[in-house]
Amino acid sequence: MPGFRLPVSFLRCFAAMSAALLAASLGGCTGSPDPPEQPTASATAFAELENFGRTMIDDGAPAVLMQVRNKGEEWSRAIGVRSLETREPVQPSDPVEVASVTKSMVAVTVLKLVEEGRLGLDDAVSEHLPDLGRVVHPPFPVTVRDLLSHSSGMPDYAAKLIASRPLKEVINTRLSLTQRLAWAGRTTWEKRLAQGFEYSESDYVALALLVERLRGQPIGDVISEQITGPLGMSGTFMIGARTPPSGIAHGYLVIEDQRVDVTSPAVLTGSPSGGLVSTVQDLNTFYSALMQGKLLSPATLKEMQTPNTAGFYGLGLWIWNDTCTNGFAYGHPGDLLGYGTVSMTSADGTRQVTVALTYPPAPFILGDNPLVLEMMDVAEHTLNSMC
Repeated sequence: MPGFRLPVSFLRCFAAMSAALLAASLGGCTGSPDPPEQPTASATAFAELENFGRTMIDDGAPAVLMQVRNKGEEWSRAIGVRSLETREPVQPSDPVEVASVTKSMVAVTVLKLVEEGRLGLDDAVSEHLPDLGRVVHPPFPVTVRDLLSHSSGMPDYAAKLIASRPLKEVINTRLSLTQRLAWAGRTTWEKRLAQGFEYSESDYVALALLVERLRGQPIGDVISEQITGPLGMSGTFMIGARTPPSGIAHGYLVIEDQRVDVTSPAVLTGSPSGGLVSTVQDLNTFYSALMQGKLLSPATLKEMQTPNTAGFYGLGLWIWNDTCTNGFAYGHPGDLLGYGTVSMTSADGTRQVTVALTYPPAPFILGDNPLVLEMMDVAEHTLNSMC
């Protein structure tokens, strides 16, 4: 992961300030002045995030939104514009598309079914979705846990879909859950002696189908009833569930040498693998509530936090090192179609960092955008500076 480095201009400014302070302390014969007040851990973290945001804007990002919570203290910042057309200033409460952060909320809806005894983590998915095998052709029994931890080996439908036609056409294509999995079924699901971590958007599409089958409701409605409604997350909703608010931060791609606004694309309508719109405040609210036992029982949360063989992913949760506690932090990154998001929280839910970015307009990248890796690095560094 890229490291976080302060720019040369900042270091020069710091050096000049240090020299001035030194000269003042040596000039005259009066007693030594009181030592300067030391910045708090939170103030240092805020300054580093502010610097990161400014750097992203200088590099062409339309907007950066950030919120930090540290033991009751909050800091929010929004830099840039909502859209490159209107140039209206972005606000800290503006919604953004959060891509794969969606998966954590889908995982909670699955685990609530486990708590109710309607589903087992080690149940074969075919017990509850008997038609799944005819669509994606699994070479071995796949469990609910396999899907949640990205250990199923199921082919990624998104890769096949994006390669199938011009990108503009893909973006404007609306798909049902079954249609998404049908694209996965066009790639042979290979049998392996030891199936490790293999991130696949298809896993969470199958999980959403499972939830919808057992709840009798669309996955977006289940998330609203079980998570966003009870927690007061009014800025969080599934793409397609409502008209995008005027304050939404717009995302862009460069397609065929033209800048294209890709806000609320049809292809993400109702997508359980990346279709949520949210705010940095709402994401911090969600992960804090999750860690503090407001959504799942302690035993279920522990299952969710247990890493798979890769060591950095649990059941719908990304796992980072928390050097403040010599333990772990939890959350999820998101990276898709012009947007990047990282939301991270300490295990007790009291230290949190969420950063959302509308990427500098550029051609689409199939795979991780390097900027989301840098965002993870900055967020982890920030969280670990707030001990």
